[in-house]
Amino acid sequence: MKKMILGIIAFLLIAYAFICVAVYFYQEQIIFYPEKLSENYSYDFGGNFEEISIYTKDKKKINSVLFKVENPRGVIFYLHGNAGSIKGWGEVAKLYNHMNYDVFIIDYRGYGKSEGGIESKEQLFSDVKLAYEEVKKRYSENKIIILGYSLGTGLASKLASQENAKLLILQAPYYSIEDEMNQKFSFLPKFLLKYNIETYDYLKTVRSPVIIFHGNKDEVINYKASLKLKANFKKGDRLILLKDQSHNGITDNLDYQNSMKTILEFDNK
Repeated sequence: MKKMILGIIAFLLIAYAFICVAVYFYQEQIIFYPEKLSENYSYDFGGNFEEISIYTKDKKKINSVLFKVENPRGVIFYLHGNAGSIKGWGEVAKLYNHMNYDVFIIDYRGYGKSEGGIESKEQLFSDVKLAYEEVKKRYSENKIIILGYSLGTGLASKLASQENAKLLILQAPYYSIEDEMNQKFSFLPKFLLKYNIETYDYLKTVRSPVIIFHGNKDEVINYKASLKLKANFKKGDRLILLKDQSHNGITDNLDYQNSMKTILEFDNK
């Protein structure tokens, strides 16, 4: 009996070690779900849009699309979630174009027509900052609104903490990736996490006004993450909870659309 118990314990320890090793080395596949497009893929969005190539410090080409309107009030610098590509995410531009804003969306490395693959959070931050520098060549910073959705909220918060955009908008943000790991995979040691993007910490030094939208029925990132983020709010920052809204589809939510219309119109007075 004793040998059997020791055997079971040994098996469980080996299995646990195997899981830890797999999580560490396959972390990118666990977090990121890119849709890859061929280099010659042709977008079919309709309307006026322009593809812009951005070259990273290690010579990788990052694909981005600028959706344009005549005489824009400004531009939405949009950082999308962890799945898909601009092919699908580009649909969100219609809402902001109707509000007379240009929309700039990038695909992270390995997403869509962007080259390479994600290897570190520092690399992600660097690529996003390079894309922002490209946007600043075209728009004055007091006309740039940074908007992040889900995974993109941490990247947006990090960027806003380094820049001086007009406004930071977060849709369904997380407190930190470690916090999400604690909730979903508490049995795993924290040192395995290579992508601890700490939204709460970045918000402490964001000078722009911050507005958070979160669905109270979010099944992926619990809205309590946004309640915790309120602790880092400055005067004038706001949290707007969307009734009966799940994780996906915030942009299609009528309450969100009406709130954004009011925010963007007020912001241009």
